[in-house]
Amino acid sequence: MRATILIVDDESKVRRSVGDYLRDEGYTVLEATETSEAEKIIDANETTVDLILLDVRMPGESGVEFLERLPHIPESIPVVVMSGHGTIEVAIEAVRLGAFDFLEKGFTPERLAITVERGLEVIALRRQNLELRQGLDALHRLVGESKAMKDLRESIQRASPTPAKVLLLGENGVGKELVARAVHELSPRAGGAFVRLNCAAIPKELVESEIFGHEKGAFTGANAQKRGKLELAHAGTLFLDEIGDMNLEAQAKLLRALESSEFERVGGTQTLSFDARIIAATNKDLPAEVESGAFRRDLFYRLNVIPIVVPPLRDRVGDVPLLVNHYLDYFRNEYGRTNLSVAEEAMERLSHYEWPGNVRELRNLVERLVIMTPGSRVGLTQVKSLLGTQASESTDGIGLKLSIPEGEDGLLKRFLDEAERQFLTRELERQSWNVTQVAKVLGIDRANLHRKLKRYGLSRK
Repeated sequence: MRATILIVDDESKVRRSVGDYLRDEGYTVLEATETSEAEKIIDANETTVDLILLDVRMPGESGVEFLERLPHIPESIPVVVMSGHGTIEVAIEAVRLGAFDFLEKGFTPERLAITVERGLEVIALRRQNLELRQGLDALHRLVGESKAMKDLRESIQRASPTPAKVLLLGENGVGKELVARAVHELSPRAGGAFVRLNCAAIPKELVESEIFGHEKGAFTGANAQKRGKLELAHAGTLFLDEIGDMNLEAQAKLLRALESSEFERVGGTQTLSFDARIIAATNKDLPAEVESGAFRRDLFYRLNVIPIVVPPLRDRVGDVPLLVNHYLDYFRNEYGRTNLSVAEEAMERLSHYEWPGNVRELRNLVERLVIMTPGSRVGLTQVKSLLGTQASESTDGIGLKLSIPEGEDGLLKRFLDEAERQFLTRELERQSWNVTQVAKVLGIDRANLHRKLKRYGLSRK
């Protein structure tokens, strides 16, 4: 798809001649007669504007005043100013304010073509660099050094460059949307939109309208045409969160759209095509939903091209201190509490908590601690107070969940074996399965540790 160029000039003759030439060259052309109209076009996000041709002298706000008022625009979109004879000094001032180049009116088509091509090369390079930074940031936002997180990052990096559909599986609060954004930002579609639809949060009767859009008058309350998420995600990614909650009728229509890359708006007859990558996510057991008839088998197979499991926090307890410090840094700055720190015993208790709400629960807890903690140090008292009794009742002092085995034969031995097995499992997770480091922490030799691992059938999954 060729670039989109916005011409801002009050003279219709200029807009027509320049616009006709650019259209003949294959560009999409938008037109505005004044800067306020141009601003609305840019802010509408209906179409990505790749370059602006801006007249410096117009009734009302001039091109220079426009650049002075909105300095962020030339930072993100190359602006080429057009000046009449005798306004070269004004054009130079516009360049000082961030314009990419200027054209003196009466320019030849060849000069226009060269200037536009150079400007588009600049924006392409800027976007490429931004996409690279976003991709790196996306992985950095996935905090953790456990094996589970390293495996997750590897899966993301393998899936991202492909156009294949991705199905994210995991409990509530594990960060499925963050993973979806990482896949998008590392993909060739990173320059396009990332559009999210929470299938569980929309009334059943409105799901199709949200996905496919609707025409004016399609139903009561449809007072204007509305573009659906599929259209909005053109050249980008559509993230269907909680896909397991979508009703069967909407599932059937989504399947048809995925099979043909075409759809109709609700109440419409025109067939539209779409080009969007699909990432779906669910906290449900979709194979079980398929067997019960609650989810279409053919749609499941269509979505389940690259399944990625996002691990619960209890399976990567060694990452808890990293996550606590990550969110502590964020909320300290957010609430102006830059001197706040977490005591060692408080961090230990947080590490032993089961986190049924996963990373979302941890994030919310850290925010509350930053707000509610008096003084400059989060202590065990504050952690116990906010966690309530769940942390102390669900685990013993070293984070083990033990139950007395039934029966009397070998009761103590079996109890101690289970305690040792759980303790070793927890320590291996905390040390990212570095056997040498675990042996060092426990004060035993590696050979002895390996025998224990073999005895309890413990191995890296």
